[in-house]
Amino acid sequence: MERTFTHLHVHSHYSLLDGLSKIDDLIDRVKELGMNSVALTDHGNMYAAVEFFKKAKAKGVQPIIGCEVYVAFERMDGRRPGVDDTIYHMGLLVKNETGYKNLVKLVTRAHLEGFYYKPRIDEELLSKHAEGLIGLSGCLAGKIPRLLLRNAYEEAKTLALHYAELFGKENFYLEVQDHPHIPEQIKVNEGVFRIAKELGIPVVATCDSHYLRKEDAEAQ
Repeated sequence: MERTFTHLHVHSHYSLLDGLSKIDDLIDRVKELGMNSVALTDHGNMYAAVEFFKKAKAKGVQPIIGCEVYVAFERMDGRRPGVDDTIYHMGLLVKNETGYKNLVKLVTRAHLEGFYYKPRIDEELLSKHAEGLIGLSGCLAGKIPRLLLRNAYEEAKTLALHYAELFGKENFYLEVQDHPHIPEQIKVNEGVFRIAKELGIPVVATCDSHYLRKEDAEAQ
């Protein structure tokens, strides 16, 4: 059986002032690399969801709709300067129709009720709308990675267990990324593998893609 790789942490130019990839180019690149599916996880929005879904389907690529949401430091209604501008990243992927509806609710309320520098959700809101979603622990800006970087291993482990219970153990994944030039990423990966081994939580490899080819890095 042929093994293929699916990118589950991908940003397009709809990740404003951050992503470079246009939807058509992204799908063409996925096809070029021989992949049959790809996720789209733009920062804090789902602006590209419909375009991405339709264009991917038209070209025989399985689209996975998602979002890299911003999670508030404490509460999404907090507005304390120098405190509540701290946010964490978390990947959410749609598993089914219920998940799509819940992700729409989360992103909408983040913009309408939780906007403070960025559109934010909080743990309370996430707990109400986690059904049908797959959670990813995030990049170096994720809460679990931040705890690991602070050497707060037990807190990171407790939070991972919380998310596994919230989403369901089969619907929460700890992210690792292969960026050997970033010392912080190496440290986080080590902590993630340790948590995964101790708690039996699955690990997924992602790339946090913001562009399509390495020569595009300078432009991004």
